[in-house]
Amino acid sequence: MSANVVVVIGVGGMGQSIARRQGAGRKVLLADFNEELLSAAAETLRGEGHDVVTRPVDVSSRASVTALADEAAALGSVVEVAHTAGLSPVQAPVAAILEVDLVGVALVLEEFGRVVAPGGAGVVIASMGGYMIAPLDAAQEQALAHAPADELLKLPFVAPETSAGAYSLAKRANQLRVQGASVQWGVRGARINSISPGVISTPMGREELESGNGAQMRAMIDASAAKRLGTPGDIAEAAAFLLGPTATFISGTDLLVDGGVVAAIRASRPSVRG
Repeated sequence: MSANVVVVIGVGGMGQSIARRQGAGRKVLLADFNEELLSAAAETLRGEGHDVVTRPVDVSSRASVTALADEAAALGSVVEVAHTAGLSPVQAPVAAILEVDLVGVALVLEEFGRVVAPGGAGVVIASMGGYMIAPLDAAQEQALAHAPADELLKLPFVAPETSAGAYSLAKRANQLRVQGASVQWGVRGARINSISPGVISTPMGREELESGNGAQMRAMIDASAAKRLGTPGDIAEAAAFLLGPTATFISGTDLLVDGGVVAAIRASRPSVRG
């Protein structure tokens, strides 16, 4: 009998939580650029009883992503894909953020769109940052949604001057890209959606809170309905919903899981404007 395969790309806090939530009784293929982190995450999950295999991946490389998708298909029926890998503004310069957060997501959507099983589903981790950029015009949105992955960095407007600007643009592009990819995935009888987390208590999130933007981020959290950091478990539960049988009528959409931060900003609370 062919195994049901869950692919998790990126094994930080959210990736590990999703793998743990979705992996029981299935073969879990973990992938990450950091081989040391990848090995440690796999050992932890194996110790909890999960059937785990690993493969290093560079999501900015089509050849690497293609090889990962091919390996996933060789393992069995690819029923779920969770793409959580990414770089934050405090971790990387503009070029790296665009290569990983923008092009990397597009490559994963394209390559796994050809191997995902009928009835399968995927989620891409975007960010509430995608809701915080200046509006794009229709032509720009169309280009971000549908330009071939290898052409994205050639788009004239994809040239932010700061890492923060690159990050927000990439995350808006993730949301648009998922909309566009839902058609390709739908041809295979599969679904694809994105999740836009707020400030989540992961190593990356805590690093952002300790950066120069930390005070503004804390003000946004304080003004939100939840008034707390999100947890990796919050995101894993959202992913479980979108990947699961109760969401079979949902594809090509973004689920904002931010504790109400964006709603507070749009309500123009003075404490959020900074």
